[in-house]
Amino acid sequence: MSAEAADREAVSGSRPCTPPQASWFEFLLDPSLLEQHLQGPHPDPSPVQLIVQFLEQASKPSVNEQNQVQPPADNRRNRTLKLMALKVAAHLTWDLKVLEKGLTIPVLNMLLNELLCASRVPPGVKHVDLDLSTLPPTTAMAMLIYNRWAIRTIVLSSFPEKQTKPGPHQLNMMSLVQQEKELTENILSVLREQATDSIMVLEGALNIKKDFYVHTLRTLDLLAADPSTANGETESSTAGLRISADHLHCQVHYDLGGIYFQQGCSDPSVYEKAREHFRKARELLTKLDSSPSLCCVDEQRLAGYWSACKTLTGASDPSESQHTPYGQISCFMRNHDYGILLYIPLIYVCLCVLNDRDRALEEVCHKLCVCNAVRDALEGGVLSVSFHQLLLKPSQNTISFLLEVCTRSVDKEHRSETNKRKMALFIKTVCNRLEDVSLAFMVSSHKLFMELLQDEEKKILMEQMRKSSATVNLSAKPLPSFYDIPASASVNISQLEQQLILSLDPRHIQQILIELHGMAERPFWRVNSKWEVPVDYVNVILAIKDNLTRDLVYILMAKGLHCISIKDFAHARQLFTACLELVTEFSPKLRQVMLNELLLMEVRGHEAGAAEGNMERPPPDLVSRVRGYLEMRIHGITLTHSYLRVGYLPLRQIVGEECVVFMLNWRENEYLTLQVPQSLVNNNPYIKLGQLIASTCKELPGPKESRRTAKELWEVVVQICSVSSQHKRSSDGREPLVLTTLISLFVRLHNIVRDDIVNEVTAEHISIWPSALANLQSVDVEAVVVTLKELVNYALSLNPNNQLWLCTQADIYFVTNQYSAAMHYYLQAGTVCSDYFTKPVPPDVYNDQVLKRMIKCCSLLNCHTQVAVLCQFLREVDYMTAFKALQEQNSHDSMDSFYDYIWDVTILEYLTCILFKEDSISDQHKAIKAIGQTELNSSNPEEVLQLAAQKRKKKFLQALAKLYF
Repeated sequence: MSAEAADREAVSGSRPCTPPQASWFEFLLDPSLLEQHLQGPHPDPSPVQLIVQFLEQASKPSVNEQNQVQPPADNRRNRTLKLMALKVAAHLTWDLKVLEKGLTIPVLNMLLNELLCASRVPPGVKHVDLDLSTLPPTTAMAMLIYNRWAIRTIVLSSFPEKQTKPGPHQLNMMSLVQQEKELTENILSVLREQATDSIMVLEGALNIKKDFYVHTLRTLDLLAADPSTANGETESSTAGLRISADHLHCQVHYDLGGIYFQQGCSDPSVYEKAREHFRKARELLTKLDSSPSLCCVDEQRLAGYWSACKTLTGASDPSESQHTPYGQISCFMRNHDYGILLYIPLIYVCLCVLNDRDRALEEVCHKLCVCNAVRDALEGGVLSVSFHQLLLKPSQNTISFLLEVCTRSVDKEHRSETNKRKMALFIKTVCNRLEDVSLAFMVSSHKLFMELLQDEEKKILMEQMRKSSATVNLSAKPLPSFYDIPASASVNISQLEQQLILSLDPRHIQQILIELHGMAERPFWRVNSKWEVPVDYVNVILAIKDNLTRDLVYILMAKGLHCISIKDFAHARQLFTACLELVTEFSPKLRQVMLNELLLMEVRGHEAGAAEGNMERPPPDLVSRVRGYLEMRIHGITLTHSYLRVGYLPLRQIVGEECVVFMLNWRENEYLTLQVPQSLVNNNPYIKLGQLIASTCKELPGPKESRRTAKELWEVVVQICSVSSQHKRSSDGREPLVLTTLISLFVRLHNIVRDDIVNEVTAEHISIWPSALANLQSVDVEAVVVTLKELVNYALSLNPNNQLWLCTQADIYFVTNQYSAAMHYYLQAGTVCSDYFTKPVPPDVYNDQVLKRMIKCCSLLNCHTQVAVLCQFLREVDYMTAFKALQEQNSHDSMDSFYDYIWDVTILEYLTCILFKEDSISDQHKAIKAIGQTELNSSNPEEVLQLAAQKRKKKFLQALAKLYF
């Protein structure tokens, strides 16, 4: 052997031997190796890596003989792999902090769904519908782990993530990364939709005071060995790892606090709930021991959450946290000691301004803004925009406080020539910025002004103030104070444009536009492509010659319309009012436009309040303004256009429509039927339609001779729906009788144009309308069908508990062969009128026609056992249909689970006979058990038999509701 070879051998011999990494298939071949591997000091692969490998192998798609990709097979290999993944998680004591760190959302979602399956959580049932206290311990614990992970994932996904830029060698993996990202987003979307249910499940767990148990390697081994035997033990109170109630409650409080804190961004009132959960988590954490548990609370983050919640809810303890700069400042602010803030680092003062919620906060913020400005002046910094804004309209107290702070800042201990000069420049700036001359003279008469400014400077400033005093009332510019604000060259245009997009303050918007026009001359109304004004107004606005005024009018109107669309009526009113004040000075046309838009905003605002439960009648002033708008003389009406014109004044069609709807909603029938001038009715088709609807509603219910107005309304609507007509819109509203009348009309029209007597839609008051059409071919069938669907959808969006509208909706789905949706609405109609089937459904809701349609729906959905049960609900039991249904072999419902709902002995006897012929032993036992119940004995009194039937009806309908809802 050469010396070199000998050296190599010596080195390799002295190097510690690293065992080779175990492969996933070794554990599949010998499952006993898994526990040995996990108990090693540094297992390689790590537990989370093993989970990924096991689930990846178990979820690989298979390929059949025709080379077609098939879903993963449900075979012994894949079931064992999934079980081993669960055993690894059990080894980690289901620590979500560890699992979340090492596993992606899709992998962890797969793992926890396998846990739910293994723990016998009923599939297809919402967790919120299950009672945790009645479930086996390991089943309840699996649900809690899943729902804790759900809300923790929602919270974690809301944190910003650093995006990594892929290198050249990673580009070929980008498609896989994109697929995983899409899958993650889909899972997150589902979790967010179910967030409310998850919160309710976890809050329910806080009411359970007994200990909990979670699966261990042992209980999972029992499941693998014999599921039927193991299930009994895993349901016992001693199976699995015991988790004390305090440990679990501490963790649940922490997790619930996190989700409520995240929701507080959109609803600040929720911070109170977050604070209460964090408080309880802190209390429980102090008395817990360090035994193995699911409690993986991040104590440092909990402390941060607790501090933030106290600040956000104004519940801070004055005795706490006075050793930190933040705590000191909070204390100074509570004691109104603002002068000391001059000597505290600026960052902490800014934090207090952002986070302090003690209101009278406006005054506090003004004082802190002054302190920051004085500091900036003494340190040679640039005065902030917020300070310049404060000087536009300061109060006398603010100026008095400013002078006090200035005096303290140049006291004897700190006085130097440099400081005095900086303070003199600051005072000059304040005098120049103040528009209120009385406040400017207040500054000029102060001793600091006299001491620090030179005589020449004082003379110039006093002369300027005198001139301002003489001309202060001569300015004719709209919102004049903003025209005196100089553009700041240091501010980037894109930053100002961003502020312009975000701001809803009219004065701030104008200030930004002034600065932008000082930097560049271009149309800034195009900054945001989502700023839209009605096409009716565009030409009028863009014809404004002054570029700044044109941009301002366009943007104020666009932002106001957007606020109305999201029901932010307070900001919409501010924006429209500012726009009205602006255009009043130069354009009577635009002034009338803004008055019309303000009226539409007030109408929609009142309607939105009514939809939320505020049924207070509109003020007389609003009703009077609506009447005034409707009584405008409208000549040359052309309904094919999106607007109408009076001379050169653009009028939006929607304003007139919604004014008519407003009058209908608030039952101004007297005006619409009697007081409105006939010439106005003849010239305004919306008022004509509103008058007919009001008259028809007024006469319901009435004798046959009072149906003249109903016939007139019928003819108008038929004309609207005719192919040759250019009238394409009808009025709708929120008043129930109006909607019921319109739905009834369109249902009758729908039934006539479809001409299918077997599949007719039903509605209330349908008999008042004509039963035939003279010129059927002229009616646009599609227009009638679409209008009816939209009308019923709109009605249900306003009142989803109207059983008659629900039945009509169900009929619409039935006649269009959408049987599952039809069953949903038939059952919903029964639910709302029977308190979720705890009371009998009124016979006028579930009449024989409705029940026969439900039977047909179930039959066409191949749910034949449901058909047999429903046949009993008819006034005369339909034995032939029931027997035929029970003979069907291809049934998609869980047949035997519905046997307990059959109370008719004849049907039960027939069912038993069929099952004996089919030699189905288990089903035979269930049928015999059902027929052998003493309460179904035909010798019982009628009351007992009726009670047995009602009991089964209730349970069956509730079971159907769970299936179709």
